[in-house]
Amino acid sequence: MTPTLVLDTSALLTLLEDEPGADRVEEALRSPDTVIPWPVVLELYYISLRVHGEAEADARLAMLKHLDVVIEWGMDEAAVLTAARLKTGHRLSLGDAMIAAFAIRAHGTLLHKDPDFERLAGRVPVEAL
Repeated sequence: MTPTLVLDTSALLTLLEDEPGADRVEEALRSPDTVIPWPVVLELYYISLRVHGEAEADARLAMLKHLDVVIEWGMDEAAVLTAARLKTGHRLSLGDAMIAAFAIRAHGTLLHKDPDFERLAGRVPVEAL
């Protein structure tokens, strides 16, 4: 069985901006075991809206929805409390804490390009691009 990968917003932006590591993100997106948490969708949409405008933000959202990966649209109480503990104990942004909580709940590896996630060493498996 392929291990679950949980993508951070920075991983998707790496692919969309064709930065180093884009090939690894593309590979991850070919796996049905890859998870994209809803905070990633929110961040990708608002960053795209701010930087590129509504048409590009809508196109990127449509692309995400057509991928053969799981988009996690909900967050249960245990995940919320895990995110709160991560935010408090590791000085993460709210979005990063929620995304990391999804990785913990999925028993997955967080694929990212965000140095803030290195604070989670030993708490959640991470793979930096």
